[in-house]
Amino acid sequence: MNIIAAIVIIFSIFFDQLTKFWVADVLKNGDSIKIIGNFLRFTYAENRGAAFSILQNQRMFFLITTIIMLAFLGYIYFKTKNISYLSKLSIAMIAGGAIGNFIDRLRLGYVIDFIDVRFGSFYNFPVFNIADSFVVCGTILMVIIIIFNKFETSGSNERV
Repeated sequence: MNIIAAIVIIFSIFFDQLTKFWVADVLKNGDSIKIIGNFLRFTYAENRGAAFSILQNQRMFFLITTIIMLAFLGYIYFKTKNISYLSKLSIAMIAGGAIGNFIDRLRLGYVIDFIDVRFGSFYNFPVFNIADSFVVCGTILMVIIIIFNKFETSGSNERV
């Protein structure tokens, strides 16, 4: 399972950074690409905060918090006895996404966001990126695992 987790982390970081480099190159001038009409666009945005742009310009706070959170996730991953494969997968997804945004904050001082979802004139969802998607999907998976009490297995013979 450790190899699968490493692949998930590496893939999420690589895909996140690749898309951000592309977006910065193609869309930094203010253009937007319509993917699905007005519902889904790629629009370059610089986020100096967290989700929904909260805590703007708190770069050092986010860098330190990310390091602490990654250490905590690593501790859970490696030290929890009989942790399920799905739990390890969710931890890998969260870690990969966190590292992707950490790289941006460290390198640029902000996170590049570009996935722009709009529900007509009713609601514009905050712009996000691939790393955010991995963090959210990993967190949702972990919540489901915890709700259904499947965080730990009864034995160590569980297969993926």
